[in-house]
Amino acid sequence: MTSVSTHILDTSSGRPAGGVPVSLAVRSGPAAPWTPHGRSTTDADGRCKDLPALPEATTHVRLHFDVEPYFAPHAIHPAQPAEAQQDAPRTDHGPRDSGAFFPEVAVVFAVTPGEHFHVPLLLNPFGYSVYRGS
Repeated sequence: MTSVSTHILDTSSGRPAGGVPVSLAVRSGPAAPWTPHGRSTTDADGRCKDLPALPEATTHVRLHFDVEPYFAPHAIHPAQPAEAQQDAPRTDHGPRDSGAFFPEVAVVFAVTPGEHFHVPLLLNPFGYSVYRGS
């Protein structure tokens, strides 16, 4: 059985990112269409523990993290006006602006039948990193 798990660490706070919607899609070859396969939401520990096992012919997986709603209550408002800093984050956050530069993260990776793939997301409002965990 091939399986996938993930967790999110908010590196700006050093804490797990709970409440982030995650969707899982699969395909059976690089030219095949994506098929939705499951949804979850990260728990208080930032983990999705209920993603379904992958279908037998799966060769590629896509994890989609909807991070914008997570950042909305955590929006960063710099102390200096944007005019005072070149390339500074905007300070005029409106009601629809979460402060996140990346409102969503999509991670696509190849899988080998019979293995488990843990894909952690290290996240902050202005960047992210992923890796194959254990």
